[in-house]
Amino acid sequence: MRKRIYEIIEKANENDQISKAYDTFMIITIFMSIIPLCFSKQNSTLDTIDKITAAIFILDYVLRLLTADFASNKKGGFVFISYPFKPMAIIDLLSILPSVTSLSHAFKVFRVLRLLKALRVFKFFRYSKNIRIITNVLIKKRDALLTVGMLALSYIFVTALIIFQVEPSTFDNFFQAIYWATVSLTTVGYGDIYPTSAIGQVISMISSFLGIAIVALPSGIIISGYQDEVEQNNQLA
Repeated sequence: MRKRIYEIIEKANENDQISKAYDTFMIITIFMSIIPLCFSKQNSTLDTIDKITAAIFILDYVLRLLTADFASNKKGGFVFISYPFKPMAIIDLLSILPSVTSLSHAFKVFRVLRLLKALRVFKFFRYSKNIRIITNVLIKKRDALLTVGMLALSYIFVTALIIFQVEPSTFDNFFQAIYWATVSLTTVGYGDIYPTSAIGQVISMISSFLGIAIVALPSGIIISGYQDEVEQNNQLA
């Protein structure tokens, strides 16, 4: 029985219609749970939605806790003890607590628990196959993405350093130069801070052109990894 429950709530097998129906139901529940957060004033209808979705999340949390040994392929009581400390389990718990405790009133001034409720949207990652594929791609391509990220950060720092020396009167501090370099790299160009000298404008143009190439690199890496992951999943299916 526990193994079958695990197959329904966790595996999301393409050929298992009950598992697919469960994922769809949970995705709908997650979006329904976000509705009360879109209103500053609560009413009985919104409270009912919040309580029903919280009850569903509690049931889902309990089922996952009871089948934690199947998810980790390990045996023993430690598996069940360590489950609440897993990232997705923490998100599950934080999204539930504001609806089932009296702490909501204590933290009302700081709106902390409303922020915790917003974590429910991250539960969507667990039930969406495409998001799981993208997550796997990010994990597998993390070295390449980190390299590109370091390249971008290095370019921002060097460009900021150059423009800060070229136009000291335009930038009051080095942070403004970093801000300008970041905006130029992403080719956003807000226009609130910009170089006024000819040399500074040339640097700005070069930064924008190179920014297009640097920003395009992670997109290519992710797209390539996504295609490989989809092909691999199709072969396994």
